Amino acid sequence: MSNPRGRRFDPIHLVDVLVYLVVLGLFTQFFPSVISESFSVSLITAILLKLALELVVRAKSAVITRFRAAASPVGKVLLALALVATGAGSKFLVLWLTDLLLGDAVHLGGFFLVTVLVITLVLSRTGVRLLLQPRAAVTREIA
Repeated sequence: MSNPRGRRFDPIHLVDVLVYLVVLGLFTQFFPSVISESFSVSLITAILLKLALELVVRAKSAVITRFRAAASPVGKVLLALALVATGAGSKFLVLWLTDLLLGDAVHLGGFFLVTVLVITLVLSRTGVRLLLQPRAAVTREIA
């Protein structure tokens, strides 16, 4: 999302991290295999998830752009496979980064639970962003 007011930091990124923090807190409460040792660790995990998901969204957007521009069927098939690999790879990226940076202080469950977590994070982020947009912008996006 662009920064129209020339700020060094767009406040929507802070909103995203807070949404991720709430979702992560709910996951630690309702799924016993999701473990975070403290609030600080949850906050660091939320920031890490924000960074990882931003990278994944950019990668997926690039693949989709190339997919639409591809002329040959072979190119479309290869790019479709790249899109699937990017989607699956994002879960492994999240698991690997949390293990690398936080070790045993946080456990996000297995691949399936991380998939549910990532889907929930993206849907929550989208919902909150829609709630925070001015009404005219929302009607333009829906139309």
